[in-house]
Amino acid sequence: MDYIIRATDSKKEVRAFAITSRELVEKARQTHNTSPVATAALGRLLTGGAMMGIMLKGDDELLTLKMKGDGKINGVTVIANSKGRVKGFVGNPSIMLPPNYAGKLDVGAAIGYGELTVIKDLGLKEPYISKVPLGTSEVAEDLTYYFAVSEQVPSAVGLGVLMSKDNHVREAGGFIVQIMPGASEETISIIEKNVAKITSVTDILKEGKTPEDLLDIILGDLGVDIIDKVTPCFECDCSKERIMRAIATINKKDLDEIIADGESIEVKCDFCNTKYDITVEELLKLQN
Repeated sequence: MDYIIRATDSKKEVRAFAITSRELVEKARQTHNTSPVATAALGRLLTGGAMMGIMLKGDDELLTLKMKGDGKINGVTVIANSKGRVKGFVGNPSIMLPPNYAGKLDVGAAIGYGELTVIKDLGLKEPYISKVPLGTSEVAEDLTYYFAVSEQVPSAVGLGVLMSKDNHVREAGGFIVQIMPGASEETISIIEKNVAKITSVTDILKEGKTPEDLLDIILGDLGVDIIDKVTPCFECDCSKERIMRAIATINKKDLDEIIADGESIEVKCDFCNTKYDITVEELLKLQN
């Protein structure tokens, strides 16, 4: 079963999150029929987004992550909330690329050079929006850079998605470790040394290790105090009512032209591929 743990070290100088996310990434793969490299790209961002989402405080707060580069995947988008629910999609789910120099799925090439946009809707008049250039486009390193530049929080992020030969998700998971203000040099040194030992999150998970084991490796002698455990899931909250509200925001001229065609329209949700048929009668109600 997928779950996220939130923890600190015994001195509360470090906060840490670790997740196993195989089921939610597999559900995303099935929903979008993604190729292996698209599954890896989307799965990594979903996994990171789930952990970042539970950093939010309010029930109605939302986090949006967008990685838009010049690669053939044509962008990756993920939305997460504070309860561990995530949804996401890629622009080109069927993208196929040869492995990278290390023989791994080439997520960096799939996404390409571009920009990471982080949007936090905290219920205020305007959302918090931050943009940073993509470095490796391998996702984890880009989120690490975002935390350092935009939030000024020294962090280490590790993410992984391992595919089986039949194109199912075998393992998925990750961690986020952040140094809190006032942490000692000794604590920072221990974290840096322990994080360097982790060459692959999925190698650890396929050995049967858990998120708790991941944090034991990273925090080591600093100790692990688990604060809570959250069950994440891939879930879309779209509805016909939401679709109608979105259509109502288009300008009057375009709406009139759609109605003038005299035919129902079909609107598909990017996040879950659910299709909604909107009749002319329903469109006419939006004119009032």
